[in-house]
Amino acid sequence: MLTRRLARPVPPLRALAAVLAMGVAGAASAGVSYRLDRPSAAPGETVTIEAVYFNEDTARVTWEAPPELVLQWRGQDGQIVRSLAKLRGGAASFSVPVNNFARMAWTAVVPSTARGLQAVSIEGQPAMMALDATGRDSGTLASTPAQGPVVDARSGQPVPVAAVTAVGASPDGGPAPTAAAIPSAQPVTAFDRFRSSISEYKPVYFDIGTRGQTTARFQISAKYRLFSPSGDRPATWGENFYLAYTQTSLWDLQSDSMPFIDTTFNPSAFWLSDNIWQSANQNWRFGMNTGVEHNSNGKDGADSRSVNDGYIEPRFHYRFDSGSTLTFAPKVKAYFSVADENRDYSDYAGHVDWQLRWAQDNGAVVSAL
Repeated sequence: MLTRRLARPVPPLRALAAVLAMGVAGAASAGVSYRLDRPSAAPGETVTIEAVYFNEDTARVTWEAPPELVLQWRGQDGQIVRSLAKLRGGAASFSVPVNNFARMAWTAVVPSTARGLQAVSIEGQPAMMALDATGRDSGTLASTPAQGPVVDARSGQPVPVAAVTAVGASPDGGPAPTAAAIPSAQPVTAFDRFRSSISEYKPVYFDIGTRGQTTARFQISAKYRLFSPSGDRPATWGENFYLAYTQTSLWDLQSDSMPFIDTTFNPSAFWLSDNIWQSANQNWRFGMNTGVEHNSNGKDGADSRSVNDGYIEPRFHYRFDSGSTLTFAPKVKAYFSVADENRDYSDYAGHVDWQLRWAQDNGAVVSAL
């Protein structure tokens, strides 16, 4: 891209800016995006090149991360230096399912001759990154704040202050890349914490049938996470405890008063994790749901119908290369504190619920019980 000589001299900074404009915007090829782990580093320091491979194809893809990358460092003076970046942990091969990604990183040393703003490219990839390689003893481009208003890129005129503040920026100037701190988390209210802890549990549906009489059967279900993990880190063992409530009703829509024929109230408490173990190729995944639950029709006396059980529900997930997942989850139950009138409940309900579920990413879900 830069081997052809220009017909006339171009100021170095302007030429470098043109190169960056062509490459930095995308910095990705064939599903791979590259980035440097910092905006500046002194010559001789080690930097990390991080890569994310995302599979947007229609089938599983195998990505062979190269053990070494050849880097090109292009300075403002026109000097080009080639060096190697080495893969962390040696050779690596990733089998990436549809709509999944894999991460990898290489380490590289900033060339000792690098000075000022460097355009860093990977040979064979249309990716371009930028690094300020000015020594630490002097001011660097990456540490210099941007003074001045935000302007319209075409006209050069200042953008209205209201439009700038609307995106959370200062109309008078912006921080340097090296000084830009990670945005502090907004204070989380008790209501926000409560709302984010609620999620779906069992299927929610509403179905109408007209055989014999017009009735509706519907179910509502939700679970509440007792202890939510902070930030983006994975949940610990103690943060996988939940409370849940499910209600299933049969509703007579034909009678004048439209009464409920039957309603089952099902509160439960359990421990749940859908990713206890995962195979190396990411096809197989094992999870677990175990806890106690209560089922009742909310009545007493001769009309009472209630039962309690403890259960273990292992979950076996298999992910197809097409982007769908098949789940097999047998629920093994043991009853306790059963009322005398319901002592033969297990003869009718049994001790195992067989569950099979197929779900397409962002598509249809089919389940059978």
